[in-house]
Amino acid sequence: MTFELGHHGDQEVGGGLLDLAVNVRHEPMPAWLSRPIADSLTELRAYPDDLEATRAVAARHGRDPAEVLLTAGAAQGFVLLAQALRGVRRPVVVHPQFTEPEAALSNAGHQVHRVVLREEDGFRLDAGAVPEEADLVVLGNPTNPTSVLHPASEIAELARPGRVLVVDEAFADITFRAGIAGEPESLADRRDVEGLVVLRSLTKTWGLAGLRIGYLLGPAELLSRLRTAQPLWAVSTPALAAATACASPTAIAAEREIAARVAAERDHLLRRLAHVPNLTIAGSPAASFVSVRLPGAAKIRLELRERGYAVRRGDTFPGLGPDWLRIAVRDTAITDSFVATLTDVIEERA
Repeated sequence: MTFELGHHGDQEVGGGLLDLAVNVRHEPMPAWLSRPIADSLTELRAYPDDLEATRAVAARHGRDPAEVLLTAGAAQGFVLLAQALRGVRRPVVVHPQFTEPEAALSNAGHQVHRVVLREEDGFRLDAGAVPEEADLVVLGNPTNPTSVLHPASEIAELARPGRVLVVDEAFADITFRAGIAGEPESLADRRDVEGLVVLRSLTKTWGLAGLRIGYLLGPAELLSRLRTAQPLWAVSTPALAAATACASPTAIAAEREIAARVAAERDHLLRRLAHVPNLTIAGSPAASFVSVRLPGAAKIRLELRERGYAVRRGDTFPGLGPDWLRIAVRDTAITDSFVATLTDVIEERA
């Protein structure tokens, strides 16, 4: 099967459709975030200066500023890795997962090896499936599109001398586990895992997809190599203002509240989906989206569009296929309306 690695959820929306295809929160921006972004617009005559934002992100994760690289969205980080690490011989991408890492590697001339996790195993990570000779390994946690959260301890087992281990944590700040403070299974603050690079995004939780802001955390020497591959002034002044604000204690506290709320809304979605005929849920979802397997999903997706709902097709993800859909977590009212419509579509096709 040929997968469309360049296809993303934003291509599913438009035309007045209710968006359950894109994993970006749809809530108003809080004043503590919107105000510094707006204020930064008076400073656009000057070139961007990332020093304050870099220090703020470093402080949030207990790191040295040299271990932080701000990027124009986390996706730019994958391009920098692919360009700066041209010497790697055996890059491995663990699928199903966000397709941009493989696309960036392929576009830079790398021959990518895939490790595909199995549905019958709940799409859980099997560290033993990664070839020992892999000198670059990329995986997501929690993983887009399956929403599976892998144990940090098992991911850390993938570290090897001479290997770069890249963990995409674009949705880590939306994960929640009762009784655990912070982001369960995140490796963002870990400095003891050899060759570890963590990518983070600020676009999902805070609805900043159009602003393009993310960052990488990792060894200073390695990030210095990536920085040489990055264009000058790659991150805009408004995006830097957002990064500083989102690293504040106020932002972190708000993230915790949002993560708990999303967990409750996700549980509601899962309860409703459990009663949909012929539907199978992927793994144990832990993020702000779930993937489901449905016979005839491609036609069901088109019928849902006719009835006003956009969901993400799953056949562009290696390891899934034409019977898969990804559904974003929304509030309970939207979920109830969507699942009722989905059930109607399936029953009418029976």
